Amino acid sequence: QVQLVESGGGLVQPGGSLRLSCAASGSIFRINTMGWYRQAPGKQREFVADITSGGSTKYADSVKGRFTISRDNAKNTVFLQMNSLKPEDTAVYYCNLFNSATVRAYWGQGTQVTVSS
Repeated sequence: QVQLVESGGGLVQPGGSLRLSCAASGSIFRINTMGWYRQAPGKQREFVADITSGGSTKYADSVKGRFTISRDNAKNTVFLQMNSLKPEDTAVYYCNLFNSATVRAYWGQGTQVTVSS
């Protein structure tokens, strides 16, 4: 099993910044992808960004140039630096880990990000 624990959410004004963290523990294989998804009220969960264990990154068009994903493989931790936040970024942000060897995905419990003046 894999456990994911997110932190770093909160309330921020438009134009502000937040940094999310997600620490993974348990049966983590060396080759995996960690990422972030988000779900706003009344909407489906959507992809935000992910990063492979080799460092390759992908971003949703809506966050390109504003969000940066990174990871510390030694600590099995992924980060999401969110800058120039907009009200439409308000959502619950979920951490995801995909183990390539077992073809299994795991989710964190979510952390609320609210962008409002």
